[in-house]
Amino acid sequence: MRALQNFTPREVVSELDRYIVGQDEAKRAVAIALRNRWRRQQVPEDLRDEIAPKNIIMIGPTGVGKTEVARRLARLAQAPFIKVEASKFTEVGYVGRDVESIIRDLTEIGVALVLEEEKCSVATKADEITEERLLDALLPPARPPGFDALSDPTATASEEPEPGAETREKLRKLLRQGAFDDREIDIEVDENAGAPTMSIFTPQGVEEMGVQFKDLLGGLMPQKTRQRRMKLSAARSMIAAEEAARLVDMDRVREIAIERIEQAGIVFVDEIDKVAAGVEGRSGADVSREGVQRDLLPIVEGSTVQTKHGPVQTDHVLFIAAGAFHVAKPSDLIPELQGRFPIRVELSSLSRDDFVRILKEPQNSLVLQYVELMRTEKVELVFEDDGIDAIADYAALVNERSDDIGARRLHTVMEKMLEEVSFDAPDLGQVPITIDEEFVRERLEELVQDEDLSRFIL
Repeated sequence: MRALQNFTPREVVSELDRYIVGQDEAKRAVAIALRNRWRRQQVPEDLRDEIAPKNIIMIGPTGVGKTEVARRLARLAQAPFIKVEASKFTEVGYVGRDVESIIRDLTEIGVALVLEEEKCSVATKADEITEERLLDALLPPARPPGFDALSDPTATASEEPEPGAETREKLRKLLRQGAFDDREIDIEVDENAGAPTMSIFTPQGVEEMGVQFKDLLGGLMPQKTRQRRMKLSAARSMIAAEEAARLVDMDRVREIAIERIEQAGIVFVDEIDKVAAGVEGRSGADVSREGVQRDLLPIVEGSTVQTKHGPVQTDHVLFIAAGAFHVAKPSDLIPELQGRFPIRVELSSLSRDDFVRILKEPQNSLVLQYVELMRTEKVELVFEDDGIDAIADYAALVNERSDDIGARRLHTVMEKMLEEVSFDAPDLGQVPITIDEEFVRERLEELVQDEDLSRFIL
């Protein structure tokens, strides 16, 4: 398996700080969990299988960064990652998805991840084959004698001369220079490409297995191709993708993907509090909640799930659960499931100062996003510090008066504040617009002061 990324916990936290403001306790927990994976690979092999992952429960209101911490961690580790909502699953026997579909979906993500990596590794060879196929399309066998294609690069393929080594090399040079990019050529494409997949009914429910009919029939039917006429520039990318897929060994891709999922996969289970019984008792909608927890338990503890790519063991998959736990508490989960999440971290609500930092500090900050969006219309947004402070003040105030939705409130406030600019941007021309405290107050003061109105709009 590809070696796990050798990041120290301090390096992981530093990387997460570039995108997520605050929540130091959660960052430290996931950084240690990631480092423990690397440490496990270094211990003697007879002990390696005995070391279980230390799964994490994140407790905190919506919009404080729970999902973003897990997603950024997976991207940093280049690990297969899936986010699921616990409320989407039901106990076996009820309508809904079964929990094993989590691992099946994770396997599809892992295979796609490795497939892209393998395609990149054979890209050079695929480009060479693509070039030869394009030259074959430019120089078909039957051509009128005495015609020189080099004198007219825009001539149709049927008017080109009989190919010779010297002519082919000259055409190769012109092809690399892009002289034929706008010419239309006929190419052979796989008729089964893009064929629809089918769903199959399993005892646990309907699952999209993605099995194509040509895979079911194997080699019983010959591969069918058909001719398509398109511009050479479009044909190049289509042929390159087709050739890269042919060069990749799918058995090897599946083998690598399954091993990577088993050793480095991350499953983020959101809304875990929704399947806890809580204080409302166990009647009505709660009837299957404990059942969902019991169905989750084998997956989290470690079991083998059958997928179309082969069996996947979940013993060392890292599970990160999250929930607001407003009504229920982590102790309302069944004891067996609690025991499989030994690390619990609480994420704090975001303050006004956090909003200021979120607007200014992250690499993909909200302010930068709006500046770049408006720049496409030749409108230059200039955010002053007092304007950013005012935006944070209003977002914090609305969160305090109504439901606290964390950093997501900044999106609603920013959209409302810049609504007029966004609408008129194509007609404004190349002008700078300064976003200062006065600008923000003019557009938001009245709306925020009217509490009933702000509940609807902000």
